[in-house]
Amino acid sequence: MIISLIIPIIMLIILTDGLIKKVPVFSCFTDGAKEGLKTMYSIAPSLIGLITAIGMFKASGALDILTNFLSPVTELMGIPKEVSPLFFLKPISGSGSLAMLNRIVSDNGADSVVSKIAAVMTGSTETTFYCIAVYYGATNIKKTGYTVPCALLGDFASMLTACLIVMRDV
Repeated sequence: MIISLIIPIIMLIILTDGLIKKVPVFSCFTDGAKEGLKTMYSIAPSLIGLITAIGMFKASGALDILTNFLSPVTELMGIPKEVSPLFFLKPISGSGSLAMLNRIVSDNGADSVVSKIAAVMTGSTETTFYCIAVYYGATNIKKTGYTVPCALLGDFASMLTACLIVMRDV
């Protein structure tokens, strides 16, 4: 009962506070909405390009080719074959990696080592390219410098650590 009232109560508190302080609440709201639309307009090209690239990457079979090509290296590192596609997809696509996690859990069972590794990997890494596209697009930064290599190194370390920790606890 109380949960369904939280949003209306917060809105009422904001409106009451604005009226008490004589702040033009509706004008502030519309100004904020205008700024939000400007931000959306500035990041839209980056997001459209990223979403298109993700779709092409998966539909072309490039993910499968990359996974198969690097499988000897990933197996030496202790990354199970079933998790390898997630290893490459997570920095690019959050929704794609969640679909991949769902498939891994469905195929291997929720309590399997592979599913546990995939779940920890998904939860401990970031959708690097999405974040860079959104944040750098919003601030009009064109050169990413060391951001991409450092972020991917962080993702790599998180994924490798996920494999090591889950395998250690088995």
